[in-house]
Amino acid sequence: MNKTVADIMTPSPITVNPDTPLKEAITILAEKKLSGLPVVDKNNKLVGVISETDLMWQETGVEPPPYIMILDSVIYLQNPNRYEKEIHKALGQTVGEVMTNKAITIKSDDSVKRAAQILHEKKIGRLPVVDGNGNVVGIVTQGDIIQAMALDN
Repeated sequence: MNKTVADIMTPSPITVNPDTPLKEAITILAEKKLSGLPVVDKNNKLVGVISETDLMWQETGVEPPPYIMILDSVIYLQNPNRYEKEIHKALGQTVGEVMTNKAITIKSDDSVKRAAQILHEKKIGRLPVVDGNGNVVGIVTQGDIIQAMALDN
């Protein structure tokens, strides 16, 4: 029998909202030993994900984009808008300021194989599970998939 995401996901995961102070989200991640959290609005609709990667900006700071000077003009060799986003993440005080707002998701009736493919291809550790309305109903991690594989053997 082919397992679905619903069979292996953690239902009703811990979530935060965009207004959650960053320190609070960091405490939750550390105390619960999680690598990321779904970010939901007041209606439990997914609006993003905050992960350890998003939080690294807080410690590492930001490198200015490479540029060259020609006749007193600055010519950026990379998109300066990306630099502005990085500064915002490095200085952010709330989850909404540092989260990734284009979250990759999966539905509970999708196959475990599909979840594994997405996690592998996108090089992410977790997938929020959403219903047809975009509400968070669970989360599936690489660890959940490994556990399911072990139980099948």
